[in-house]
Amino acid sequence: MKNIKKNIIKRDETVFRALELINIISDEYPNEPLVLFIANCDNQIIGSLTDGDIRRGITRGKNLELPVSDFMNESFYYLQEGAFTIDEVDDIRNKSITLAPVLNSSKQLVKIIDFNKTKTVLPVDAFIMAGGKGTRLRPLTEKTPKPLLQIGDKPIIEYNIDRLISYGIENIYISINYLGDQIRDYFGDGSDKGIHIHYVEEEKPLGTLGSVTIGGPYQHENILLMNSDLLTTIDFENLYRSFTGIQADMTVASVPYEVQIPYAVIETNGNGVKSFKEKPDYTYYSNAGIYLIKKKLLEDLPENSYVDATDFMEKLIQEGKNLTYFPILGYWLDIGKHVDYEKAKKDICLLGI
Repeated sequence: MKNIKKNIIKRDETVFRALELINIISDEYPNEPLVLFIANCDNQIIGSLTDGDIRRGITRGKNLELPVSDFMNESFYYLQEGAFTIDEVDDIRNKSITLAPVLNSSKQLVKIIDFNKTKTVLPVDAFIMAGGKGTRLRPLTEKTPKPLLQIGDKPIIEYNIDRLISYGIENIYISINYLGDQIRDYFGDGSDKGIHIHYVEEEKPLGTLGSVTIGGPYQHENILLMNSDLLTTIDFENLYRSFTGIQADMTVASVPYEVQIPYAVIETNGNGVKSFKEKPDYTYYSNAGIYLIKKKLLEDLPENSYVDATDFMEKLIQEGKNLTYFPILGYWLDIGKHVDYEKAKKDICLLGI
């Protein structure tokens, strides 16, 4: 996990010591904003300190042997662990604050959000389905699980995990079965990426949603579920805002699929002809394999049983639940066949992800 202790200094330490710590951060983490957080004797964060705060203090006649509490900014912005919204995150981000501390109920530092690396912080758990055999991609998948097939400089599934991380999603579940130990060995517990990865082992195929019922405990009220073999630039923040804005029970991401009819089409009205359309184009929306679901909807599902997404969505429709769709405006590719895999390897250089 990210070392946050390097950004903490006690209130009675001198400003000279603070400058030493800032220099260490600058040398060891050259792309990280130079901010320290001031702690009291109970390790409560009571202020922040930047090199700009130090310069302002010096211009007012203060010297470097004074404690950092004489220079710190007491009106610093922070987020309350487990209680902040993405609107609060936006408010901090819009103030051009690059490092945002997250404090627990005791005002102690639990993590730091770097907005140079993170777009926002979405309050969801993610569940990635990675248990399939990838039979259509054989012989590539005979000794390697499809999620670990290389595209560019990393495996397919890692692009999805890194994208989730960029939206501040840190609690990720991965369902595994076929050659699943390779996926577990590759990512471990996620600490190298500063996240928590949990593995759900499927002893039998459980469909799209069945494995979610044996995962958990989930930290948030909403679960983002996705296939592991997708390459996409979907905006997860827009997906979440759409989901919450229309108070959806479940949202399915979709991609447009165009059908071109090479003939004139007759539109009928009973036995009569209503009109002709010459070689029309029709646009349909296909399931993109990404879903956002209220956790409570899954509580009534039988545990460790096969549950397909389409059957589950049909059930929601029959129950009058608010099932919505979210069109993906960016890139999306389902890597199911050899031609898709070759396309992904060519496209990755253009996507910048």
